[in-house]
Amino acid sequence: MSAGTQEEPLNSGPTVLRILLGAQLRRLREGKGISREDAGYEIRASGSKISRMELGRVSFKERDVADLLSMYGVKNDAEREALLGLARQANNPGWWHHFGDILPPWFQSYLGLEAAASLIRTYEIQFVPGLLQTPEYARAVILLGHAGANADEIDRRVELRRQRQQILDRTEPPQLWAVIDEAVLRRPIGGPEVMRAQIEALIEAAKKPNIRLQIIPFHAGGHAAAGGPFAILRFPEPELPDVVYVEQLTSAIYLEKRDDVDHYAIAMERVCIDAEPPSHTQEILGKLLHEVGRLG
Repeated sequence: MSAGTQEEPLNSGPTVLRILLGAQLRRLREGKGISREDAGYEIRASGSKISRMELGRVSFKERDVADLLSMYGVKNDAEREALLGLARQANNPGWWHHFGDILPPWFQSYLGLEAAASLIRTYEIQFVPGLLQTPEYARAVILLGHAGANADEIDRRVELRRQRQQILDRTEPPQLWAVIDEAVLRRPIGGPEVMRAQIEALIEAAKKPNIRLQIIPFHAGGHAAAGGPFAILRFPEPELPDVVYVEQLTSAIYLEKRDDVDHYAIAMERVCIDAEPPSHTQEILGKLLHEVGRLG
């Protein structure tokens, strides 16, 4: 994606716009052989601030970007305006801004990446992936972690999850490839009625052309990614590397170094092999739905 042909912020999100702008600033700086420390001095900041800017981890002041462009020898008005326009867009709040009071900063970053991804591969061992949860199932999951929250906060958290799911139905949706451990579907989150509706929703989701769903059966035994859930996100912009997202109880890890991403990519390929093929998914879910029906 060039600086002059950005998608609407709803799709790309400020997180990815910051990463794109940071990557372009880094290339310009390195092309001139300028150190991070010297660039930082130019905008009355430190070399570490330049590093954070180039990684897209902080917001951009338009004046700072203008000063850096001058330092890097960017004099063409059209090129300067394209990059300054990118800085302005990158500072626009994402759609999740209205949920800022209930969202930890580390998850806001993920929402920006998720909104911009062209391929989302996820492996889950405890819950149905958030992008595929029904409102009732989502509510039950949220209550597990926020039992003391009031009804309004719970409602807002459910609505946040619902709005996340809209990316799967937009004009050019991402591809979602989810691998779910069988234990996820046998864990009675919310009770039989909630699980029945959730499994029915998964059956419908598996029919969509942009969703591939696989289930790892119990009889597969141990498998390569048994350590915990994770997601790998790929973006349409060639400048952006794949990102691995590993969520923890009170934080998250983002990995983008090639060796780290390759390690998780290999683990994901192995769980896809261990899982039943996508063509079997609806049959497996149908049997589970029948079993849940007997419990109800």
